[in-house]
Amino acid sequence: MKKSNINVRNLIILSSFAAVFSLCTLSAVGKDRQDVARAAEITPGPLFAETAEENVADISPEETPVTVEEPSDVIPEAAPVATEEQADAVSEASPETTAEDAAAAPEEVSQTTTEDVCVTPEETAAPPDQAAYLVTEFETPIRMYTTATVNVRTGAGTDYDKVTRLSWGSEATVTGQTSNGWFEVAMDGTLAFIRGDYMTADMPGTPYVFVGDSRTVQLKMAVGTTDKAYIAEVGEGYSYFKNTALPAISNYAGSGTKMIINFGVNDLANASKYISLVNNNIDAWTEAGITVYYAAVTPVGNCTSVTNAQIESFNAKLQSELDPRVKWIDGYSYLTQTGFSTPDGLHYNSDTYRSLYAYYMSVICGAAQASEL
Repeated sequence: MKKSNINVRNLIILSSFAAVFSLCTLSAVGKDRQDVARAAEITPGPLFAETAEENVADISPEETPVTVEEPSDVIPEAAPVATEEQADAVSEASPETTAEDAAAAPEEVSQTTTEDVCVTPEETAAPPDQAAYLVTEFETPIRMYTTATVNVRTGAGTDYDKVTRLSWGSEATVTGQTSNGWFEVAMDGTLAFIRGDYMTADMPGTPYVFVGDSRTVQLKMAVGTTDKAYIAEVGEGYSYFKNTALPAISNYAGSGTKMIINFGVNDLANASKYISLVNNNIDAWTEAGITVYYAAVTPVGNCTSVTNAQIESFNAKLQSELDPRVKWIDGYSYLTQTGFSTPDGLHYNSDTYRSLYAYYMSVICGAAQASEL
């Protein structure tokens, strides 16, 4: 009996201990679940994001779906970029037309934005860069000459293609004239066009005529004779200019000619005679279409026969007393500033002559451009 009571007491104690232990365990588990839930609400980590992604399919239509970002290493497909030719077509398309659609079918888009219109020749506008013009055909073709080296083009405008090039003094058969100042010419069985202000009915004068003394002779040797004529002799001065050069000028100079006179270094004392001779002939030269330039006597080096002071005095007198229609070229100042090389104190080497010639041309071209303004 006593043993039985002891067993019952032990059983009761063990049961009580088990109950207390179960309560403690359950309390701890509940607390852990609350902590986990609270942590999930505050800082959802990757684990929970993945869990949400996996369970999206299980959400009913009434529930709000959870948006999950794609992994960063996935590159979204880029939309095709329209080419420059397609860009206008894309902008002209309807709002529903995407750039991708336009790029995929450029021909279809272009067909919807371009119309073919039949018009008469009179209604057809010339391209923006090619001027429209009318041609008046001559009953009988005429002969004309080029006054410079000119381009021959497929149409009457500088935006038309070049056919060929004609040098100064070339003869051309002119068949008509355009409303914008060009001539229609027959060229090798076809028609082409030349700008009107480079054509003349009479054989034109040589573009450049140089009249002078030994320095002009050596200039010729340095720069050549293409499109140039020279009336010059070594050691000459006023008498040669008056008696020989003056009568010969009309053989070379004519409409469009630029004539450059360069006398004086051999007879600086004749300044007044040079002024009188030139001024007395300027009317005839101008009427013939000749532009007259007087080139200053240029400096000397170590020369015993003439000094730069004498040259400066000569130049100053001519520059102030020549007719205003005579254009002055100050080669003296140019060579003084840029330098020159002279083997004998009076004449120059070839490089100096070429440099001087380039300066002459820059002055002449500058004067021509100024006269057109």
